[in-house]
Amino acid sequence: MGEKITISPVTRIEGHARVTIYLNDNGNVDKTFVHIDQFRGFEKFSEGRPYFEMLQITPRICGICPVSHHLASAKACDALIGVEPPKPAKLLRELIHMGQCVQSHAMHFFHLAGPDLLLGWDSNPALRNVVGLVLANPELALKAVKLRKYGQEIIAKVAGRRIHPTFAVPGGVNNQLTIEVRDSLLSELDTMIAYTQEGISIAKTWIGANMEVIEKFGKFPSGYLGLVNEGDSLELYDGNLKLTDSEGKVWERFKPADYLDFIEERVEDWSYLKFPYYKKLGYPKGVYRVGPLARANNAEKITTPLANEELKTYKSLGNGRPLEGSLVYHYARLIELLYSAERAGQILNDPDVLSNDIIAMPGDLQPHGVGVIEAPRGTLIHHYWIDEDGIMQKANLIVSTGHNNWAISKAVDDVAKNFVDGKKLKEGMLNMVEGAIRCYDPCFSCSTHAIGKMPLLVELKAADGTLFDSVKREG
Repeated sequence: MGEKITISPVTRIEGHARVTIYLNDNGNVDKTFVHIDQFRGFEKFSEGRPYFEMLQITPRICGICPVSHHLASAKACDALIGVEPPKPAKLLRELIHMGQCVQSHAMHFFHLAGPDLLLGWDSNPALRNVVGLVLANPELALKAVKLRKYGQEIIAKVAGRRIHPTFAVPGGVNNQLTIEVRDSLLSELDTMIAYTQEGISIAKTWIGANMEVIEKFGKFPSGYLGLVNEGDSLELYDGNLKLTDSEGKVWERFKPADYLDFIEERVEDWSYLKFPYYKKLGYPKGVYRVGPLARANNAEKITTPLANEELKTYKSLGNGRPLEGSLVYHYARLIELLYSAERAGQILNDPDVLSNDIIAMPGDLQPHGVGVIEAPRGTLIHHYWIDEDGIMQKANLIVSTGHNNWAISKAVDDVAKNFVDGKKLKEGMLNMVEGAIRCYDPCFSCSTHAIGKMPLLVELKAADGTLFDSVKREG
């Protein structure tokens, strides 16, 4: 019999997960599993609520990316009332989405994944975090904090608060942008772009020095899903969905509202998190990835100049093929951070952003509506069904980390097999396994829709009610 190694909890992620590594008799890794034990609840307790409350309910899924849920919900509600928001409203929604992407990507690269890359996989665990980064490079750490703060300030100044905004409403937004706020945000933009470019330089230098690790660190073929705009340009707020194979060939192009024609979900007995896949190929042939790597692989161009030049460099690394290494997510993530900052500048300089034409009057209620947005972690789908009174009958949420569930599990298994030696086990080896998860910047609270504490009592009883055993979790 081999041994079992458990990593619990996985650190520097959002939400809760554990990893079990099974060793064979020779001390080599036989199989590794990522277990998501959080409970999936938001869809069910949304039933019976008025549809317009969903814009405030679903952001409570997560305190890191509430704007993404807020906007996906708003888009679903737009469809329910049968309207397209006016251009100024769409610009303002997209602007706070750019703020969300700036703050989330900055936090992940510099504070969560950065300590592994900048301090080393085997560095002291007590300092392999943002504190260690501050001690090692206080100037860079300060820039990272300012960059994340800027993203939060976009959200706060435009939407009224940093987390759980109430800014978007069905058909538009509830407040216009002032000249003072616009000018304030523009005054810091060039500095934030420079900070982002510094981060990109660090990432490219690290990639150049660690290609041997990258080649063995969760590199595998898969499909790729994400929104694109005209000419297959990178798109984070709107557009249609593009699904490609491991060679970059297009499997499907489809409207977000048609996602159920192409995507199904599978359940495994070792995780509460489902496994989506391309239904025409089945599971596991139809598995795909989402998020920065997928979006960069699917994009032919970016509509902002600096990020577009970085995309060209990214593309050159694959010689015309999609990049497959999990660690390359970090580079793609920073390219998106740069795009988000540049795009925020484009929006702020658009004269229409100051207009008071910010809401459309509702039409007739539709039986269901779909809202899709590219959250920082990947494609986010909200689908609501209502009755004739606008009361929620059903909700389906496919969250970014859910799309990536198979890929996260695959990456963890690959990294464990390539880097963990059961006979000469070191803490840094297990940190690399955790690092495979961090490549995907997972949000397990989002993907399982957990809320607060989760006390649980499981009882095993006979048919006559005799209690055989019980397990209790306080929360």
